Amino acid sequence: MLRIEVTPQDVVASRFAISPLIETMHAQWVLDGRVGPGVLRAWADRWRQPYLRLLEGHPALRAVLTITGNLGSANVDFIAPPPAGLSVPFERELAAMRATPPAQARAEVAKVLSALPPVPGWIRDLLLGPDAVRLLADAYEALWTEIVAAEWPRFRAILEREVVHRAGQLATYGWAVALDDLHPRVRWDPEGFVECQMLSLTDRTHRLGGRGLLFLPSVFCHSLGTYLEDAWPYALVYPARGVAAEIPAPAAGLATLIGRTRARILTELAAPATTTHLAGLLGLSLGTTGGHLAALRNAGLITGSRSSRHVLYTRTPLGDALVEA
Repeated sequence: MLRIEVTPQDVVASRFAISPLIETMHAQWVLDGRVGPGVLRAWADRWRQPYLRLLEGHPALRAVLTITGNLGSANVDFIAPPPAGLSVPFERELAAMRATPPAQARAEVAKVLSALPPVPGWIRDLLLGPDAVRLLADAYEALWTEIVAAEWPRFRAILEREVVHRAGQLATYGWAVALDDLHPRVRWDPEGFVECQMLSLTDRTHRLGGRGLLFLPSVFCHSLGTYLEDAWPYALVYPARGVAAEIPAPAAGLATLIGRTRARILTELAAPATTTHLAGLLGLSLGTTGGHLAALRNAGLITGSRSSRHVLYTRTPLGDALVEA
């Protein structure tokens, strides 16, 4: 059992973030079979052959699996630098990775390799070579450009929707409610601790020291992960809600009554969402989505409420009745 002590200062300092680069790393684990695809099986099947072709052109993609995704601390830090905010583009994160000093990268890789069983010589030479940072960054850039980016708008919408939901719970109701359904192996202890059942760790208590906790929702990572090393902000990686939920097909009668797209939006708004989230999930433009939302709102089927800089839409009781009927 890992217990993370949370002080009032940590509550103030805690935040949520999204990392396209970290999600690219997680996507590779799914495509390579290291992590079961779960509800993303259709996505994994669709992209596995392009991924195998990428492996042929970028040997560093195969090599990087040696130093990422291992249990415990046998992983390098420079591969996926901590995200600086909620909407940091992939290119900026990749630039931060490329800026890693070669000596730092070599030291991190050497430390990880010393804790693992012997690896093939070509992998060791590549990871410890002078061009390791460039080769690994090029490999991730190719994986992002040719595979992950194709469906990133939908994945980003899921992640942003999760952040808005969870951050609202945290601000309104406190940690107990926000962590209640975050993950089956996470719970809030009223004494001021986040308790995580981590199978790879012995029982211990970690103090954040006022630095707070960085919450990182993930589309591709199905398990719970922690970053509690000094090189990183203290972070908790957890599966985002809604990954399994393909946009449900509305009832034929509802689609006939108000139109197929508006019926899909109304069906999706069983949970709050912003215009941006819905546009990403449905593959529509912001203007088109906004027009449909205005029509549904004028008809009294949905309502909008401001949350920070966003307007969250959800169904009214009339909208619920129409969908359920």
